[in-house]
Amino acid sequence: MGIFLHTMYRITDPERSRAFYEALGFTASRSMDIVRGGEVEATNYFFSMGDQRDVLELTFNHDGRSYDTGTAYGHIAIGIPDLDGALERLAEQGIRPEKPPYQVREGGSRLCFVRDPDDYRIELIERAA
Repeated sequence: MGIFLHTMYRITDPERSRAFYEALGFTASRSMDIVRGGEVEATNYFFSMGDQRDVLELTFNHDGRSYDTGTAYGHIAIGIPDLDGALERLAEQGIRPEKPPYQVREGGSRLCFVRDPDDYRIELIERAA
């Protein structure tokens, strides 16, 4: 149905997290600000490992919130070549998205989230095969 893209979770100190993951062999590959209402709400930091690009996404929310271990986990992401077709196949199994597919930013990929049986979020991102 698709390919595994990345794991995401929330962090409280981007510099410290970057140093830690680089020590483990990850390479910081890019960052992306999430802007809502003209203000930077969060920054996503992506890390690659070897020839696997952007397999880890660390999200820093700029509002100063903190997390308990476990609540910082966000989702895993899967690349889907045909998001609408995948959602039709999933619906046949009783799996529905949290909300209809959308784009985080203009020109960005279409995506949506579904939840597994234990309520963990899975991000489905439309990607060409």
